Formats: sequence, structure tokens, C-alpha cells
Amino acid sequence: MRLPNPPLLVVTDRRQARLPLAAVVAAVLGAGCRWVSLREKDLPEDEQIILARQLLPRTRTAGARLLLHGEARLADHAGTDGVHLPSGSDPAAARALLGPQKLIGVSIHTVPEAETIDPAHVDYALAGPAFETASKPGYGPEIGRRGLADIVRTARVPVLAIGGINAARVAELIAGGAAGIAAMGGVMRSTDPGREVSGLLATLTGALAIHAPDRC
Repeated sequence: MRLPNPPLLVVTDRRQARLPLAAVVAAVLGAGCRWVSLREKDLPEDEQIILARQLLPRTRTAGARLLLHGEARLADHAGTDGVHLPSGSDPAAARALLGPQKLIGVSIHTVPEAETIDPAHVDYALAGPAFETASKPGYGPEIGRRGLADIVRTARVPVLAIGGINAARVAELIAGGAAGIAAMGGVMRSTDPGREVSGLLATLTGALAIHAPDRC
């Protein structure tokens, strides 16, 4: 399964967003993002499904993929392009439900978690928090570049870094082996999320161009 290109995943959080969520998604798509995950797990299940279905026409018009952060059965009901599973979930069951064409990711925080990933069921992993983050205070110690490199060496799928990421840190993370990045709070809290994403994409594209020969 090829990951969306560019490998920047924007994760939503309407509670942090300075703009209506639909406006945020439209702005990041307009800036070149081609990968969004709806993470609104505090909403009732039916409202998550409705929201996902409302956003799907926008993402598909842009040629982007929309995932649902949470349960595979909700992603299936909503008709999204895949699911992002929490740590400790069952990717094999998700793959059996969603089929081979859907994108499945999983959150991890440690090397032992990375060791358990089966690429037959999982397409990518989100490793974090890469750095301390205001979005999830107390979510665990930052793994940093060294911890990320250890996870990348262990995992048998592409690893994206998440947590406390800004444009100045992107090159460091790609140099540490990350296949891409994910962003949530910095984009959601911005009054100009399109501009925020543009900056991330510019540095991400440059860093991947520099380090691509290292991964051949």
C-alpha cells in the first residue's frame, strides 16, 4: 500500500481549532495536504460517522484520503479510506473488516510496540510524542530523534513522527528515519492553517529530497 504523497498527515481536533473544522480541512487541502484523519473520539459514534461523511466529498475532490481515528467498524460505516487505530488495538481484525484496499495505521510509543507490527495488516505507524506537545500534555515522555530512530529500525512499516512538530523540526525527524510527519495542534490552533501546512510541506519535501538516497 502506497502512502499518500506528500507524507503529511493532518489529524483533526475541533476543540483546538480556531476555525470551523470544515474550513480547516478545506484550507489544508488547498495548501497541498493529501491525508487527513478525523480524530473526534469524544463525539457520539453517529456524529463521528456524519462528520466523516460530510468531509469525504472535500477530500475526494482534492484527491486526498480521509481516515477515521478510532474503531474500524466506524470507519467502515462512514465509508472512509481507512482507519487509524490506537495503541493496543487489533489490526488483524481491522484488516479483515476493511479489506486490502483500505489504509490502516496504528499509534505506537515504544520499540516493543513497533516489534509487534505485522505489515500484512498495518500500512504505517505513528510514533510519538516526538517532542513535548501542548495537544497531549502528560501523554508520555518525548521519544526524541534517538527514540524515533530506534522505532524506525524496528518497525517493518513506514513510521511517521507526531507530537510537538513544527517546520524547524521536520528535517531532524526525517534525518532520524521518519517516512513522514503528522500534525495536529499546530495546524488546528493556527488562524491560517493553510499557511501552517504550506510551511510544513516545504520543509518536508526538502528534507525527503536530501535523505532519499539514504533509504535506497
